[in-house]
Amino acid sequence: MDSALSEREKSLNKARAEYKSYNRRKVCFMLLFLALILFLGAYIVTVGPLNLSVRDVYKIIFSRIFPGIDVSGLPVQVVWNIRIPRIVAGLLSGFGIGICGCVMQAVLKNPMASPFTLGISSGANFGVALAAVLGVGLVQSGPYLIIGNAFIGAMVCSLFIIMLASFKGASSETMVLAGIGINYLFGAMSDLLRYFATDEQLRMMVSWGMGDLAAFSWKNFPIMLVVFVVCIPLLYLNARDLDIMIAGDETAKSLGINANRVRVFSMIVASLLVATIVCFTGTIGFIGLVAPHVVRMIIGTDHKYLFPASGLVGAALLMIADFVGLNILPATVIPTGIMTSVLGVPFFLYLVVNKKKREYW
Repeated sequence: MDSALSEREKSLNKARAEYKSYNRRKVCFMLLFLALILFLGAYIVTVGPLNLSVRDVYKIIFSRIFPGIDVSGLPVQVVWNIRIPRIVAGLLSGFGIGICGCVMQAVLKNPMASPFTLGISSGANFGVALAAVLGVGLVQSGPYLIIGNAFIGAMVCSLFIIMLASFKGASSETMVLAGIGINYLFGAMSDLLRYFATDEQLRMMVSWGMGDLAAFSWKNFPIMLVVFVVCIPLLYLNARDLDIMIAGDETAKSLGINANRVRVFSMIVASLLVATIVCFTGTIGFIGLVAPHVVRMIIGTDHKYLFPASGLVGAALLMIADFVGLNILPATVIPTGIMTSVLGVPFFLYLVVNKKKREYW
């Protein structure tokens, strides 16, 4: 009897040790990508068309931290108003889109769910088309006409999907189908406005639709930061519920979790976060699709770790894509949205073609 208890205790201790080791590997994975992001930021800020040495760049940065260092002129404007805001935009946007893609895939139990494939970007595009062609928007004039319309379009699209799904009990299948339908609807309406647009209006729509981190500036930072501070903790609080919901709505219900409420709440919060990002940066696809898959294949499906890891991978991927777009062709800046699609499509096709034995859905 004592021997059996001893063996059982050894087995439990071994399982606990393996679990702790597995969690340590997850933490190490996140620390690795955090270090990669810091390295990317430190390196990217020193690279650009204006020929500045590493010493000059960091002298400009330290001049804002230590007032005794006096630096002025064009280099200061380039570093502080162009390069650093672009890095901050890549970090915040990639982190937010990566987490939102992870949330949407979890609540819909669909590996192809993302802000891009569910039509939220199409809603934002339609809002921009309304502003560009008809001049209609929540803000009637000024620089926030486009931004305001993009935000409202993305949120209307998201809420429309949730509203349609609520009639059928907010099932994951219904929400995915609703997203596909809304994607086509808003895409067609945007194409209709594009058909009647002038050359200047068309150029504005196309430029925004490509997605570009250059659209972000310091005056947008407080708004995005507030939305991040509110939305990220709310999504993270549902991590345990999402772990259970992957097993099915009936299993979640048996454990006292209202799957429909969690699904709708998570989608609303994720949509708010995505809409805020998209309205400042334009359409950036595939980050929300690719980042969660990369993380899931490496560290598994525990959303307590999957959420932050997806955000870190998304931030790293977006920063790399933007850096490549800035430097791949001399004197030419390729929009960030184009580069994320170019880098993301091969992985997307790999997911479609490769039938892995290990399933997470």
